[in-house]
Amino acid sequence: MEDVDVVVVGAGIVGLAHAWSAAKRGRSVLVCERSGQAEGASIRNFGMIWPVGQPAGACHEAALRSRAAWIELHKKAGVWVDACGSIHLAHRQDEWAVLEEFAQRAPALGYEVRLLSRDEVLAASPAANSKGLRGGLWSSTELCVDPREALPAIAGWLQERHGVRFHFNTLVRVADGTGVETSDGRRFRAERTIICSGADFETLFPELLAASGLRRCKLQMMRTRPQPDGWRIGPHLASGLTLRHYRNFEVCETLAPLKRRVHDESPELDRFGIHVMASQNALGEVVLGDSHEYGNEISPFDKTQIDELILRELRPLVNLRNWTIAERWAGIYAKHASDAQFVAQPLPGVHIVTATGGAGMTMSFGLAEENWRRWN
Repeated sequence: MEDVDVVVVGAGIVGLAHAWSAAKRGRSVLVCERSGQAEGASIRNFGMIWPVGQPAGACHEAALRSRAAWIELHKKAGVWVDACGSIHLAHRQDEWAVLEEFAQRAPALGYEVRLLSRDEVLAASPAANSKGLRGGLWSSTELCVDPREALPAIAGWLQERHGVRFHFNTLVRVADGTGVETSDGRRFRAERTIICSGADFETLFPELLAASGLRRCKLQMMRTRPQPDGWRIGPHLASGLTLRHYRNFEVCETLAPLKRRVHDESPELDRFGIHVMASQNALGEVVLGDSHEYGNEISPFDKTQIDELILRELRPLVNLRNWTIAERWAGIYAKHASDAQFVAQPLPGVHIVTATGGAGMTMSFGLAEENWRRWN
């Protein structure tokens, strides 16, 4: 039996965020991760910190707080962070109409964005395809990180700087309000247990999670080889298709015609939830994606058709020096129908935090601080 103030179950980005928030409050923290390292959705994403995509109000504010936390991690823990910003590209008139409307509404909603002309977009990003380009929407708040590098670096820094202990290859099978018990029979007594198990609905409190309305979402992504001669794409690049996906654009009356046009012209994009984006890591590799399949549509086998559709939509929008695909992968995350996260307390001293959707990298640090303020 070991005593600790807080046990965090799961070493993905949600678990690390809650461990850091606990440690900053002077708590002793133990993180149990069933794998040898974080292997879930936290390392299978663009590495985009994406405040501009969050709906106005509490979600956007939490995203900005998370952004500040990433900057702090860059300074204190040496995590690679590129303050690259983002550009939503418009190659169709209905896309440009949405960007124009959003730019008009943005100041009152708390976003700092501005429209770019065609020439301004091309000056900011050598990767933007000039053919048919009408312009873009610039936002300075977006960051780029490399999830595969960032998560181990954060865990190491939490251990060294804050004394957070990590037990990898350790499956928690019981959380009863007095602590946790692992599958190998060890017992850790804790005042508070925080379960951040991502898309795992079965191991702990399966009945509660099954009735929660959460569903799994699968994405497919790719990464190119490093671009030659240090060539960089500049900001994150998002196509007009992303306007259908990110909730910040739901305030725009011009969005409905765009959605209808995409549905009529390319129903396959709606079927697989495809909206295309590109980001570039420190190694010069460009990450491309992505897609969204839900619930029973999820298969353990990736669909070649999805990858082909992603590349089909990206090639007219983005000019890369090297399109050679070096790696393909899929990730699965938990998603709530309406909320930015799912939080439950099945027992006194036990909290479940999951379903940050595809915004875990963007939202987790801000949401963790909010949760700890409520729990204290």
